[in-house]
Amino acid sequence: MAFPAGFGWGASTAAYQVEGGWDADGKGPSVWDTFTHQGGERVFQNQTGDVACGSYTLWEEDLKCIKQLGLTHYRFSLSWSRLLPDGTTGFINQKGIDYYNKIIDDLLTNGVIPIVTLYHFDLPQALEDKGGWLSEAIIESFDKYARFCFSTFGDRVKQWITINEPNILAIMAYDLGVFPPGVPHFGTGGYQAAHNLIKAHARSWHSYDSLFRKEQKGMVSLGIFAGWAEPADTNSVSDQEAAKRAIAFCLDFFAKPIFIDGDYPEVVKSQIAFMSKKQGYPSSRLPEFTEEEKRMIKGTADFFAVQYYTSRLVKYQENKKEEVGFLQDVELQVFPDPSWKRLDWVYVVPWGIRKLLKYIKDTYNNPVIYITENGFPQGDPASLDDTQRWEYFRQTFQELFKVFVQGSSKQKPSFIFMTIKETCKIIEEKFTWRKSIFPI
Repeated sequence: MAFPAGFGWGASTAAYQVEGGWDADGKGPSVWDTFTHQGGERVFQNQTGDVACGSYTLWEEDLKCIKQLGLTHYRFSLSWSRLLPDGTTGFINQKGIDYYNKIIDDLLTNGVIPIVTLYHFDLPQALEDKGGWLSEAIIESFDKYARFCFSTFGDRVKQWITINEPNILAIMAYDLGVFPPGVPHFGTGGYQAAHNLIKAHARSWHSYDSLFRKEQKGMVSLGIFAGWAEPADTNSVSDQEAAKRAIAFCLDFFAKPIFIDGDYPEVVKSQIAFMSKKQGYPSSRLPEFTEEEKRMIKGTADFFAVQYYTSRLVKYQENKKEEVGFLQDVELQVFPDPSWKRLDWVYVVPWGIRKLLKYIKDTYNNPVIYITENGFPQGDPASLDDTQRWEYFRQTFQELFKVFVQGSSKQKPSFIFMTIKETCKIIEEKFTWRKSIFPI
């Protein structure tokens, strides 16, 4: 099995999950620092990312692993509060700049292309105190932060992810309240946060396009989480429609405004409006973009970055109790096929990634695709003989290979970047990234 020339192989990390040094050398607190320090079993065994994998002081050890694997790309995120402790350019932390400069320079020296994520869930606490992603003020704050990063690192970084998994952040942090700041706003907060996340991304893309692209010649996108949704009963129209809603509310919610026309999918707008009316709201709980905002949002991505781990079966389930919430709005039930192998939340469904890629190709005009996250939890953290994980990867690669060898050239994605990322978060498991992502 040989992939075409130019197929990239990489690994991906996130600042809070690997760096540690939570208050070292002038770093300001992030929302995850505050959240985990409050205790109360908010995270697994009250763990924190204070030390994590210690990458802040052990970067050179990580670099050895990257070189040993022969990776072509390495994706990492910047800690906003390590660079700008209060979230603004009013105070710039030079030691934070030095740390990321070393990572970027070391990667390039060793022939590894850096892909840099501006924001991976770790908002500076100072900005959360001002409303965080529920406040429209965050749009300008993020744009200024993005401009700072483009100006500081863009002479060497040519591939940027503005926001990691905005769909997951909006739901988990501002609808369910499971992620920091930990305050649920069922049925409203997630949509407001998503609205601001989309506009913040678009603003930062335009800043790069107008101020930096000509000189730096880089690319900018955002990383969207997506699993594949398969109808539980392929002969059931209601299950088929539920599966379409699942994809629309997860993937298309962000992709359609950015890649197609600047606005949410019609099924999303109509479904939320319908549920809102049933629940007695005077108008839809989903905010609307102005025509000017739609024009500003449309076309603000230079490649399609998708993050896939697993799939689910989907069955229609009416919200009879008229409960308010993002998950209730979609009106469906998700569950695995009993035959699927699993570890933790990840079920092994290799064909799901092939179907997802085909959907993206068909829906979004065959874009350049980067798979910026994919992976499988480690079974035994004490063992490096992790056969479950490598079997997952083997089957996944086989499905990816089919994308290239089946169909005409017009049906093949332009490029795929495969990221092998540890899927178990530092707050959920006790093993380290260093052992789990490089088990050789």
